[in-house]
Amino acid sequence: MIQRTKGAQSIVFAEAPYIMSSASVVGKKESEGPLGELFDTFDETNLFGEETWELAEGVMQREACVRALHKANVTPEQVRYLFGGDLLRQGIATSMGAESLQIPLFGLFGACSTSGEALALAAMCVAAGYGERMLAVTSSHFGTAEKEFRFPLSYANQRPLSAQWTVTGSGAFLVGNKKSNVKIAGLTIGKIVDYGLKDSQNMGACMAPAAADTIAVNLKDMGRSPEDYDRIITGDLGYVGQSILLDLMRKRKIDLTQNHMDCGMTIFNQQTQDTHSGGSGCGCAATTLAAYILPKLRTGEWKRVLFVPTGALMSTVSYNEGESVPGIAHGIVLEHEPSGKKQEVE
Repeated sequence: MIQRTKGAQSIVFAEAPYIMSSASVVGKKESEGPLGELFDTFDETNLFGEETWELAEGVMQREACVRALHKANVTPEQVRYLFGGDLLRQGIATSMGAESLQIPLFGLFGACSTSGEALALAAMCVAAGYGERMLAVTSSHFGTAEKEFRFPLSYANQRPLSAQWTVTGSGAFLVGNKKSNVKIAGLTIGKIVDYGLKDSQNMGACMAPAAADTIAVNLKDMGRSPEDYDRIITGDLGYVGQSILLDLMRKRKIDLTQNHMDCGMTIFNQQTQDTHSGGSGCGCAATTLAAYILPKLRTGEWKRVLFVPTGALMSTVSYNEGESVPGIAHGIVLEHEPSGKKQEVE
């Protein structure tokens, strides 16, 4: 296959890789939200049969991968490489979850943008001919994220209205050269954007500038307007971040008000589920893509979307040392392929 660069930061594929299958695994709160019936499976306890949140997150990743492979009638041995990541130190959820699959692994960290990073690398590897099939997976867990970045759940601290609720969920995607109804037509790889914000309880504000930068670059590189996409979908800016994004885009004379969607605003019901500014975490964009966005592309209800998962690049060390929280966002151009083979339903 042939791929080529386009503009400052983008890639278009002469022969596009395809998303052959996808799967989503979530927790109880997510199953009770607006997308609850669309996820493949959920667990009432959020522990998935394990004794710790971290082990539970690993199980979610493994289950999502196994389900995605099963839907495509593919075995782990038939997958060349696995691209996976999570929010935890040293990517332990991914390493514990992927171990039993024994697929050669690239461990990634892009914070909540990891699903975009994984899909981009998987697509590039397929397009370059390094393998016929690649697996992309990511996850997050409310319990592990609170312990890692904020306070243990038993502390019962008060959350500000700008805070977001980390999604307990994992999304997996099989990317390959076998035709399906969804192709990855292009990519726009994001840069780190830092406006100097330091409030880790307002990640939407920290990530919105990166989202604005990547979307603007994608439109310029591809020679498109917002109307050329059925939806421009950010990962987890939430209500606060969306407002900032729309303002930043207006300053660039780009209007996203008609077709912008945010996964963090979609996965939960803000009024009934007490999620404040919305959902967040690697699993937010990944599970929404697998359960809600891809089905609309498969049926042709949406012809083309720009999927832009967003990440806040911080650690407990950087936060405690008073550093700012930079953002990053990667753009994945997904298109309906009318002649592709429909994904088999489990």
